[in-house]
Amino acid sequence: MAYNYNRPNNNELSKDIIKKYNTRIWVILACGIVLFSLFIVLIGAGAFGSIPSFRAIEHPKSNEATEVISEDGKVLGTYFVKNRSNVTYSEISPNVVNALIATEDVRFKSHSGIDFKRTFTIFLYAMMGKKQGGSTITQQLALNLFSEEGRQKNYFKRIIQKFQEWVIAVKLERNYTKEEIITMYLNTVDFGNNAYGIKSAARVYFDTTPDKLTVPQAAVLIGLQRGITRYSPTKNPERSLNRRNTVMALMAKADLISEQDFEKYKTLPLGLNFNPATVNDGIAPYFRTVLKAEVKKILEERSIYKSDGVTPYDLDRDGLKIYTTINYDMQIYAEEAQKEYMKVLQQQFSNSWKGRNPFKGMDLQIDQGIKRSDRYKSLKLEGKTDEEITQDFNTPSKLTIFTWHGNIDTLMKPIDSVKYYKLLLRNAMMAMDPKTGYIKAWVGGINYEHFKYDQVKIGTRQVGSTGKPFTYAVAIENGYSPCFSVPNEPVTISNPGSADWTPRNSGTPLPGSITLQKALAYSQNYVTAYLMKQVGPTAVVNEIKKMGITSDVPAVPSICLGTFDASIFDMVGAYSVFANKGIWTQPTYILRIEDKNGVVLYDSKPIVKVAMNEEVAFVMTRMLRGVVTGGTGSRLSYKYGINTPVGGKTGTTQNNSDGWFMAITPDLVAGVWTGCEDRAFHFTSTSYGEGANSALPVYAGFMKRVYADPKLKISRSDFSPPAGGVNIIYDCDKYQQQEQGTTELDKKLGF
Repeated sequence: MAYNYNRPNNNELSKDIIKKYNTRIWVILACGIVLFSLFIVLIGAGAFGSIPSFRAIEHPKSNEATEVISEDGKVLGTYFVKNRSNVTYSEISPNVVNALIATEDVRFKSHSGIDFKRTFTIFLYAMMGKKQGGSTITQQLALNLFSEEGRQKNYFKRIIQKFQEWVIAVKLERNYTKEEIITMYLNTVDFGNNAYGIKSAARVYFDTTPDKLTVPQAAVLIGLQRGITRYSPTKNPERSLNRRNTVMALMAKADLISEQDFEKYKTLPLGLNFNPATVNDGIAPYFRTVLKAEVKKILEERSIYKSDGVTPYDLDRDGLKIYTTINYDMQIYAEEAQKEYMKVLQQQFSNSWKGRNPFKGMDLQIDQGIKRSDRYKSLKLEGKTDEEITQDFNTPSKLTIFTWHGNIDTLMKPIDSVKYYKLLLRNAMMAMDPKTGYIKAWVGGINYEHFKYDQVKIGTRQVGSTGKPFTYAVAIENGYSPCFSVPNEPVTISNPGSADWTPRNSGTPLPGSITLQKALAYSQNYVTAYLMKQVGPTAVVNEIKKMGITSDVPAVPSICLGTFDASIFDMVGAYSVFANKGIWTQPTYILRIEDKNGVVLYDSKPIVKVAMNEEVAFVMTRMLRGVVTGGTGSRLSYKYGINTPVGGKTGTTQNNSDGWFMAITPDLVAGVWTGCEDRAFHFTSTSYGEGANSALPVYAGFMKRVYADPKLKISRSDFSPPAGGVNIIYDCDKYQQQEQGTTELDKKLGF
């Protein structure tokens, strides 16, 4: 058989064939590049889903909590759907930035949004059976900011989404610095436990601020990004600790911490100071609830909208900043004082009812309590019949009950919980600067988690003897001196259209004739009724209204003894007239409202008006001081050691249902109320139920803390007299001398 040795070897490709193959490869590659480029262009054009514009990137749609800020710049609390509050780059600890870069994107500072080296190596790792994320920090930010659906679970949709992230990441890198991108990322990321953003996470997990986060703390928080539940320091502390150490090891590998520091830090415990985030978190929860409604009202009534002029602001999503008059430390002191004394008072109240049945004849009140409860309303919504609801309330259930020693999980009948809460004393307090009208502290109840009703502004109660100074002020305006003596005996006042009114005195009246000063100091009803008979109820009502009481005050004689209802809010405003030289300044708690960019949306302008002659106001401060130095409020000095110039008035309503204490100093006016939710439940004796025992001690605890804090700069000085002097005689020695020597004043007053 012959062979043709000139025939080409099939195993060898000719140059033409190689050239042909190379051309095809390059054409395919070029077509692939063109198609991929076209694909990216279509992605950017929104063909596979909308891509945010540059304006959208400038103004990302991320839910941001509205912050309520104290006068001293501290956050009282937030309103949120997602508990997110933004910070600037300078407010973030370098430890956080270093931990994030070392863990999530070690070449962050050198790439332009897409780390192609890392992107292509993930395929190699996948072949080796290892999983590695391919997203840069910028890409993760793109997903956090602009993907409302979150990470797509469908494989093909996820591919499209990944390329969308590329496009957005490049846009971000072109328009923002690396520091701005890091800041936006840390402000938007979810850290679990309802903490969105590094500011919320720092507070929730470590009760600190982002700038103070240590290396181990930063590593815990950044470690959460690989699995919020899996590495949760609250749910899986061991995994969280291991993950923290892994993050710190990566920081050491990237030379962002030293090996020595790593060895030291990895032996430390997690060191959590966990404060779970809820809308009730923070101090002054009652105040913040009232504030939220007021801010909504202001924005609506003044037609304050977003930049489009149509969309209203959402306090839970739009990151407003509400600057308030509340002083952070004073608020803390008020809440501490309440908690400290109410534990003691509740025990006194419980002891007073031992051996007695407080629910005898109270079926109506218990039934009302049932129908007001959330449990009853929920059962009604479920369509339960009255019989089924009654059975439910009489069947033991697992309940969480409030006590002054903490919440207790127990098994009890819901109807018994209603009765328990009926006998639980409530308390509220407000303090205000009388010169500015700025409210410094607001405690609307004993526990917002269990009892949402605000008793400072929303609730009103009968004011009792704290209403007496209004009648005395009218008398002083009409020429009476505090030193004028009146027989302390029953007085009958005719009341057109109704029966004559003859009030009783509370306790044994002081014998003989007593001065108006002494009558107010010892809260004598007969003398107060005498003054009402002289000046008339209409004049007293007019005075009360001028002093800012907004609730209904009927023009009847009994109002001189405080039979009308008023809020603590209004009463503090009214008493501020005495302390502020006769000037009523509208109680104010909002300074200004800003949007998230710092644009001022609202600036407050308190209303100021003259309510009383300055001389009369000063004389009333003398009389109210007499209540504290030698009257029903004297335990403020002898028992609680507050010997500064404080004027005040105690108040106790019928059956000891309400206890009040109103107090004035040149720098602070305060009001405290104590009572049960229902007036039908009350102390069994006046010695426990009077305002001097049920309300005054809370004020004492508050002021002791305030005076002990020099940075608050609350003056201990006395009230200053009018510059032009005082023509009304309030020195009773001088008054007696003048009374004995001349009759001019007698003639003027007609006695």
